[in-house]
Amino acid sequence: MLESRMIALGTTLPVFALVDTVSGKTFQSTDYDGKPLLVVFICNHCPYVVHIADALATFGDDYQARGLSIVAISSNDVATYPQDGPEQMAAFAMQKGFTFPYLYDETQQTARAYQAACTPDFFLFDKAGRLAYRGQFDSSRPNKGTATGADLRAAADAVLAGRAPAAEQMPSVGCSIKWKAGVTPT
Repeated sequence: MLESRMIALGTTLPVFALVDTVSGKTFQSTDYDGKPLLVVFICNHCPYVVHIADALATFGDDYQARGLSIVAISSNDVATYPQDGPEQMAAFAMQKGFTFPYLYDETQQTARAYQAACTPDFFLFDKAGRLAYRGQFDSSRPNKGTATGADLRAAADAVLAGRAPAAEQMPSVGCSIKWKAGVTPT
Protein backbone atom coordinates (compact mmCIF):
# COMPACT_ATOMS: atom_id res chain seq x y z
CA MET A 1 0.00 0.00 0.00
CA LEU A 2 1.25 3.45 -0.96
CA GLU A 3 -0.15 6.98 -0.68
CA SER A 4 -0.24 9.52 -3.49
CA ARG A 5 2.42 12.25 -3.40
CA MET A 6 0.00 15.19 -3.07
CA ILE A 7 1.86 17.50 -5.46
CA ALA A 8 1.25 21.25 -5.15
CA LEU A 9 -2.17 22.59 -5.99
CA GLY A 10 -1.93 24.99 -8.93
CA THR A 11 0.57 22.76 -10.76
CA THR A 12 0.16 23.10 -14.53
CA LEU A 13 -1.30 20.14 -16.42
CA PRO A 14 1.64 18.02 -17.61
CA VAL A 15 1.72 17.26 -21.33
CA PHE A 16 0.76 13.80 -22.60
CA ALA A 17 0.03 12.09 -25.91
CA LEU A 18 -1.09 8.49 -25.39
CA VAL A 19 -3.08 5.86 -27.27
CA ASP A 20 -6.50 4.73 -26.05
CA THR A 21 -6.48 0.94 -25.77
CA VAL A 22 -10.15 0.67 -26.80
CA SER A 23 -10.39 2.99 -29.83
CA GLY A 24 -6.73 3.11 -30.91
CA LYS A 25 -7.02 6.91 -31.04
CA THR A 26 -4.25 9.13 -29.64
CA PHE A 27 -5.36 11.58 -26.97
CA GLN A 28 -3.25 14.61 -26.08
CA SER A 29 -3.37 16.99 -23.16
CA THR A 30 -3.95 19.84 -25.61
CA ASP A 31 -7.25 18.21 -26.61
CA TYR A 32 -8.54 19.46 -23.26
CA ASP A 33 -7.39 23.08 -23.38
CA GLY A 34 -10.00 25.29 -21.72
CA LYS A 35 -11.84 22.31 -20.21
CA PRO A 36 -11.75 20.81 -16.73
CA LEU A 37 -9.95 17.45 -16.86
CA LEU A 38 -9.61 14.50 -14.52
CA VAL A 39 -6.52 12.35 -15.07
CA VAL A 40 -6.59 9.09 -13.11
CA PHE A 41 -3.81 6.54 -12.98
CA ILE A 42 -5.21 3.02 -12.64
CA CYS A 43 -4.39 -0.53 -13.65
CA ASN A 44 -6.36 -3.74 -14.06
CA HIS A 45 -5.08 -5.90 -11.22
CA CYS A 46 -4.79 -3.63 -8.17
CA PRO A 47 -7.45 -4.48 -5.55
CA TYR A 48 -7.85 -0.77 -4.76
CA VAL A 49 -8.73 -0.07 -8.40
CA VAL A 50 -10.97 -3.14 -8.68
CA HIS A 51 -12.78 -1.91 -5.54
CA ILE A 52 -13.68 1.46 -7.12
CA ALA A 53 -13.91 0.51 -10.82
CA ASP A 54 -17.71 0.28 -11.04
CA ALA A 55 -18.14 3.52 -9.08
CA LEU A 56 -15.50 5.18 -11.28
CA ALA A 57 -17.48 4.17 -14.38
CA THR A 58 -20.63 5.69 -12.83
CA PHE A 59 -18.67 8.82 -11.87
CA GLY A 60 -17.50 9.06 -15.49
CA ASP A 61 -21.04 8.85 -16.84
CA ASP A 62 -22.33 11.42 -14.35
CA TYR A 63 -19.57 13.98 -14.71
CA GLN A 64 -18.81 13.75 -18.43
CA ALA A 65 -22.48 14.63 -18.95
CA ARG A 66 -21.82 17.77 -16.89
CA GLY A 67 -18.76 18.84 -18.89
CA LEU A 68 -15.83 17.17 -17.10
CA SER A 69 -13.32 15.48 -19.40
CA ILE A 70 -11.77 12.27 -18.04
CA VAL A 71 -8.87 10.07 -19.05
CA ALA A 72 -7.56 6.99 -17.24
CA ILE A 73 -3.93 5.96 -17.70
CA SER A 74 -2.10 2.73 -16.94
CA SER A 75 1.67 3.02 -16.60
CA ASN A 76 2.54 -0.36 -15.11
CA ASP A 77 5.41 -2.43 -16.47
CA VAL A 78 3.66 -5.09 -18.57
CA ALA A 79 6.78 -7.28 -18.72
CA THR A 80 6.30 -8.11 -15.04
CA TYR A 81 2.52 -7.45 -14.90
CA PRO A 82 1.15 -8.73 -18.22
CA GLN A 83 -2.42 -8.50 -16.90
CA ASP A 84 -2.02 -4.73 -17.24
CA GLY A 85 -1.16 -4.85 -20.97
CA PRO A 86 -3.09 -2.92 -23.63
CA GLU A 87 -5.35 -5.82 -24.70
CA GLN A 88 -6.27 -6.54 -21.10
CA MET A 89 -6.81 -2.81 -20.48
CA ALA A 90 -9.29 -2.63 -23.36
CA ALA A 91 -11.15 -5.68 -22.04
CA PHE A 92 -11.24 -4.21 -18.50
CA ALA A 93 -12.54 -0.86 -19.80
CA MET A 94 -15.31 -2.56 -21.78
CA GLN A 95 -16.20 -4.91 -18.91
CA LYS A 96 -16.49 -2.01 -16.47
CA GLY A 97 -18.32 0.24 -18.94
CA PHE A 98 -15.77 3.06 -19.02
CA THR A 99 -16.99 5.81 -21.34
CA PHE A 100 -13.69 7.68 -21.08
CA PRO A 101 -10.37 6.77 -22.75
CA TYR A 102 -8.10 4.25 -21.01
CA LEU A 103 -4.63 5.23 -22.19
CA TYR A 104 -1.43 3.19 -22.16
CA ASP A 105 1.75 4.88 -20.89
CA GLU A 106 4.31 2.38 -22.21
CA THR A 107 7.35 4.59 -21.53
CA GLN A 108 6.11 5.59 -18.05
CA GLN A 109 7.08 9.19 -18.87
CA THR A 110 3.56 10.43 -18.28
CA ALA A 111 3.38 8.86 -14.81
CA ARG A 112 6.72 10.45 -14.00
CA ALA A 113 5.55 13.86 -15.27
CA TYR A 114 2.50 13.71 -12.99
CA GLN A 115 4.54 12.28 -10.11
CA ALA A 116 1.94 9.51 -9.94
CA ALA A 117 2.76 7.03 -7.21
CA CYS A 118 -0.12 4.62 -6.80
CA THR A 119 -3.19 3.15 -8.41
CA PRO A 120 -5.60 4.79 -8.22
CA ASP A 121 -4.07 8.28 -8.25
CA PHE A 122 -6.36 11.21 -9.12
CA PHE A 123 -5.43 14.61 -10.61
CA LEU A 124 -8.28 17.08 -11.25
CA PHE A 125 -7.43 20.18 -13.28
CA ASP A 126 -9.61 23.26 -13.69
CA LYS A 127 -10.42 24.77 -17.08
CA ALA A 128 -7.23 26.85 -16.89
CA GLY A 129 -5.17 23.65 -16.65
CA ARG A 130 -4.22 24.15 -12.99
CA LEU A 131 -4.33 21.31 -10.46
CA ALA A 132 -7.35 21.84 -8.21
CA TYR A 133 -7.57 18.44 -6.51
CA ARG A 134 -5.32 15.49 -5.90
CA GLY A 135 -6.37 12.86 -3.48
CA GLN A 136 -8.66 9.98 -2.78
CA PHE A 137 -11.78 8.86 -4.60
CA ASP A 138 -13.43 8.41 -1.21
CA SER A 139 -12.59 6.91 2.18
CA SER A 140 -13.62 3.35 1.26
CA ARG A 141 -10.99 0.66 0.83
CA PRO A 142 -11.11 -2.96 -0.35
CA ASN A 143 -13.20 -4.90 2.19
CA LYS A 144 -14.04 -1.62 3.96
CA GLY A 145 -17.04 0.35 2.77
CA THR A 146 -18.76 0.92 -0.53
CA ALA A 147 -17.06 3.10 -3.14
CA THR A 148 -19.09 6.25 -3.79
CA GLY A 149 -16.50 8.73 -5.01
CA ALA A 150 -17.69 11.25 -2.40
CA ASP A 151 -14.38 13.15 -2.13
CA LEU A 152 -13.82 13.34 -5.89
CA ARG A 153 -17.47 14.24 -6.52
CA ALA A 154 -17.24 17.18 -4.10
CA ALA A 155 -14.06 18.37 -5.80
CA ALA A 156 -15.52 17.97 -9.30
CA ASP A 157 -18.70 19.82 -8.26
CA ALA A 158 -16.56 22.75 -7.07
CA VAL A 159 -14.40 22.82 -10.23
CA LEU A 160 -17.45 22.66 -12.51
CA ALA A 161 -18.98 25.56 -10.57
CA GLY A 162 -15.77 27.59 -10.99
CA ARG A 163 -14.79 27.29 -7.33
CA ALA A 164 -11.74 25.83 -5.64
CA PRO A 165 -12.31 22.47 -3.93
CA ALA A 166 -11.85 22.22 -0.18
CA ALA A 167 -8.23 22.83 0.81
CA GLU A 168 -8.13 19.72 3.01
CA GLN A 169 -7.57 16.80 0.66
CA MET A 170 -6.74 13.26 1.71
CA PRO A 171 -4.14 11.31 -0.29
CA SER A 172 -5.22 8.41 -2.43
CA VAL A 173 -4.11 4.98 -1.26
CA GLY A 174 -3.38 2.01 -3.47
CA CYS A 175 -0.83 -0.28 -5.06
CA SER A 176 2.44 1.26 -6.17
CA ILE A 177 2.92 1.90 -9.86
CA LYS A 178 5.01 -0.99 -11.17
CA TRP A 179 8.08 0.74 -12.57
CA LYS A 180 10.29 -0.83 -15.22
CA ALA A 181 13.80 -1.84 -14.18
CA GLY A 182 15.99 1.23 -14.31
CA VAL A 183 13.07 3.71 -14.26
CA THR A 184 12.86 5.79 -11.14
CA PRO A 185 9.82 7.83 -10.24
CA THR A 186 10.38 11.55 -9.84
